Amino acid sequence: MSDTTHKLKRNASLFELDGIPKFSQSLPLALQHVVAMIVGCVTPVIIVTSSAGVSAKTQVIMIQAALIFSAVSTLLQLFPIRLFGRKIQLGSGLPVILGVSFAYVPTMVSIATDYDIGTILGAQIVGGCVAIVAGLFMSKLRRFFPPLVTGTVVFTIGLSLYPTAVNYMAGGSDSPDFGSWQNWLVAVITLTIVTLLNHFGKGVWKLASILIGMAAGYVISFFFGMVDFTSIGQASYVQLPHLMPIKPTFEFSACFAFATLFAINSIQAVGDFSAVTSGALDRDPETKELQGGIVGFGITNIISALFGCLPSNPYGQNVGIVTTTKVVNRCVLGLSALILLIAGIIPKFSAILTTVPYCVLGGATVGVFASIAMTGMKLVASDGMSPRSTSIVGLAAALGVGVSEVNGALAAFPAWVTTVFGKSPVVIATIVAVLLNMIIPKDKKLEETDRN
Repeated sequence: MSDTTHKLKRNASLFELDGIPKFSQSLPLALQHVVAMIVGCVTPVIIVTSSAGVSAKTQVIMIQAALIFSAVSTLLQLFPIRLFGRKIQLGSGLPVILGVSFAYVPTMVSIATDYDIGTILGAQIVGGCVAIVAGLFMSKLRRFFPPLVTGTVVFTIGLSLYPTAVNYMAGGSDSPDFGSWQNWLVAVITLTIVTLLNHFGKGVWKLASILIGMAAGYVISFFFGMVDFTSIGQASYVQLPHLMPIKPTFEFSACFAFATLFAINSIQAVGDFSAVTSGALDRDPETKELQGGIVGFGITNIISALFGCLPSNPYGQNVGIVTTTKVVNRCVLGLSALILLIAGIIPKFSAILTTVPYCVLGGATVGVFASIAMTGMKLVASDGMSPRSTSIVGLAAALGVGVSEVNGALAAFPAWVTTVFGKSPVVIATIVAVLLNMIIPKDKKLEETDRN
C-alpha cells in the first residue's frame, strides 16, 4: 500500500524517480525530450522505406507506427510490468526513452533492397527473441562484449552510414536532379545551421539543433519547388495503428543478421541503463533492472514488428539529457511518451514528415552519423589505445567495411552468405572483433590496471 501511495504522490520533485510533479514543470522538460529524439525516430523509417520503394501510404503507416511504439516501448521501460509475485519484471523502471534506431539502418537497407520490408519485420521478431534470451543471461554474455568490441561495432555502423548521408545530400539516387547545386546548397545550409547550433547554441537551441536545421532547410527547399504536399492531402486526421500492415516473412540470412545485431544492441542498451543510474541516480543498475530492461526491449520489438514498426533502442541523446539535468522523474518522460503517442495517431502529422526532401535529411543526418562513429571511438578509447586494441578495431572495420563496399566480393558463395556478410559491414565487424578480443592476449600491465 505504501508503494502505491508513494508513486501517486502529488507535486513531487523532478529529481526523484517516483511521484507526480506539477504539469507546468513537467511539460517543458517533456517537450525537450521529444524535440531531441523525434527526428532520429522517423528518419530511419524514411530511409528504409525509400530503399524498399514502398507507397506513400505505407510510408505514412510505418512512421505512425514508429511514433506510437516508441511511446509504448518507453512507457513499458518507465513503468514495468511485474509478474508472478514480482519475480519477473518486464521493463527497467529507469528514466529512458526508446525510438527507432539508426544502428539497424545499414542492414535494413540491404535487406529491403534484396527482399522487402516484410523480411525486415520477420527478422526483427527473431531478433526480439534473441534479446529476451540475452536479457535472461546478461551476466554471462557481457564478458564477450567489452567496450572495445561494442565501440568497434558502433564505429563501423557510423562509417557505413556515411554513403547514405552523402547520397541524400545530393538529392537521392533516384531523383532526376541528383547531384544538382540546389540539392547541395540546401544540404550544406542545413548542415551548417545544425553544426553552429550544436556547438554555439544553448538550452533548447542546442537540444533542438537538428530539428531547427531541418526546418530551415525545409523552408529553403520549398522555395526551390522540392516539397510535394500530395501525401498530406491523402492522409486521414485520426487513425489507430494497423495490425500487420505488412506481413512478416522469415528468411534465414536476414534473421541471422538481425540476431547478431540484437545481441549487440542488448549490450549497448545495458550501457545506456548504466549511464542513467550512474550519472543521474548515483548508483549502479540492479540486476533486475538490467534483465527487465532487456527482456522488455525484446518483447516490445516483437510486438511492434506486428504493427509495421522498425526496431528500436534506448536513445543516447535522451540519456544525456537525464544525466545532465538530473531530472529523473518517470512521469516527465512518461509525458514525452504521451506526446509521441498523440502525434502517432494523427496521420496528417506523419504525412508532413514524409514531405521533407532528401537533401534536407542528408544535411541533418550526416552529423548524426559522424557522432555515431565518434561515439564508437570513445568507447574504444575508454579501453586504451594499445597496439592490441588498434589491431582489433582496424581489422574488424577493414574487413567489415571492405567486404560490404566491394560488389561481388562473395559472389562465389551461396546467396545467403552475401546477404549476411556482404551487404552490411556490421555482422563481419562484430564477429571479427569478438574473435580477436578472445584470441589476442591482453597486455599484462593493462590486466593489472583493470584488476586494481
